[in-house]
Amino acid sequence: MAKTEVSFKGRVTVYSVIGCPHCIQAKSSLKELGLPVCDVDINQHSELRDEVKKRTGRSTVPQIFVNNVHVGGNEDLQNLAPEELQRLVEMVRDQPVPEDAPGLPVQGLGSTESEASELSEILRNLILKLFANHLSSDGKSVDYKAMSRSPSFEQYCDLAVQLQRVELDSLSREDKLAFFINVYNALVIHGNVSLGFPKNLWQRYRFFNYVSYLIGGEVFTLQDIENGVLRGNRKGMAQILKPFSKSDPRLKVALPQPEPLIHFALNCGARGCPPIKTYTAQGIDSQLRTAAEAFLENDDGCLVDAGQGEVKLSQIFKWYKADFGDTDEKMLHWILNHMGDSSKKDSLQNLLSSGSVKVSYLPYDWTPNSTD
Repeated sequence: MAKTEVSFKGRVTVYSVIGCPHCIQAKSSLKELGLPVCDVDINQHSELRDEVKKRTGRSTVPQIFVNNVHVGGNEDLQNLAPEELQRLVEMVRDQPVPEDAPGLPVQGLGSTESEASELSEILRNLILKLFANHLSSDGKSVDYKAMSRSPSFEQYCDLAVQLQRVELDSLSREDKLAFFINVYNALVIHGNVSLGFPKNLWQRYRFFNYVSYLIGGEVFTLQDIENGVLRGNRKGMAQILKPFSKSDPRLKVALPQPEPLIHFALNCGARGCPPIKTYTAQGIDSQLRTAAEAFLENDDGCLVDAGQGEVKLSQIFKWYKADFGDTDEKMLHWILNHMGDSSKKDSLQNLLSSGSVKVSYLPYDWTPNSTD
């Protein structure tokens, strides 16, 4: 049904809680009908919880009212016949809110959360729950078999469907970084659970170019997320063209420039990758900086051989050298500036001061990060 571009005399009230996928779907469906939604988080306004339960006989969320008419929960809304939906739209359009309509928070109409930010936070919390139960303490291994049988994973799969409703235009740079890093890492796990691990170069190419989510109405593969969004639409490995053409609607989602620190947060499912963590928009730069320091602290990421005058780096620096500088010298200075204080940093500083440093790259461990 097309959106109704008119003013409304009535009110649609949705009693919900943050963390409920059914609430998100219900609110999105109502907005698709063109209806203004008054969203009331009953966790923040517990004084209304008893009233809602008394009116509905239910303690579940969401609970939806059109003026003073109780529609029910999300499933009730989704099962309404088209003619009944039209009747409700007309009611909100033509009839003022009656005195016996359900109550609102004392301070006003309640908070209207950004659906993208809300879903991102729900997704992050659910991923945290999965990681707590199925991720090794160092973040390097995943128990995929146990995860595939987990009710939380089933809930995550249901929630992933809701990504298609996210309004990406509303996301700030910090929101995009946290949202797409978390989604990337979760999508890799989802792909490995559902399809199995890629075992060779060709399978890896297909995995990263075909495993995808529908986000905000557009398809985003792993390559699209990493190279299109997070690297500011730069070519990835084995890519002839940029991920997004000038006419691609996804281009407006891309960050304006590459974000080198994302390479220490994205996990492609191999043991050579950085540990899996979740990220929040608030303080994202500090979180990513910490991830980079930890990666460079490990000899698998950066090994400084002062005796040989050589620095051995993860293949990540070879694959994405353009993000760290066009020359070895620029790249090494970038690394130096992102290291924590340590003897390794002092050694690298001394090598750079000497003016003669050899750069080589360590073998990459493509072994799946499964605990099996």
